Amino acid sequence: MKKVLVINGANLNMLGIREPGLYGTADYAALKKYVEDEAAFLGISAEVVQSNHEGEIVGFIQKALGVFDGIIINAGGYTHTSVVILDALKAVGLPCVEVHLTDIYSREEFRRFSYISLYAEKTIAGLGFEGYKRALEYLNEKN
Repeated sequence: MKKVLVINGANLNMLGIREPGLYGTADYAALKKYVEDEAAFLGISAEVVQSNHEGEIVGFIQKALGVFDGIIINAGGYTHTSVVILDALKAVGLPCVEVHLTDIYSREEFRRFSYISLYAEKTIAGLGFEGYKRALEYLNEKN
């Protein structure tokens, strides 16, 4: 059984509260359950974690080495600012899919660049929760 680490970054714990017109009204618990249910359906073991702290996210990535077969990451605002998260992903060398609930490419200019995309094999943006399902499917199809 494949094991995937799903990392959610800053402010994702505020889903359902933060800008519901943009992010919807479903809360973080609903996102976590959705990911776990979709993973189970695919026969994947998924661990879903969240942190508002850049260093803790780096720690999650580093601890994935030798434990997980791939990483799905939605780093929130750190997507656009964090070289250290990029470096951690490169250091562990695991297959990675970047996910964004909204279409970062049609939002403010500063959101259009992603450091994570410099390493991720695939970026899925603007599909809401379904983006995580597609990321799970992608990693599941990898050898």
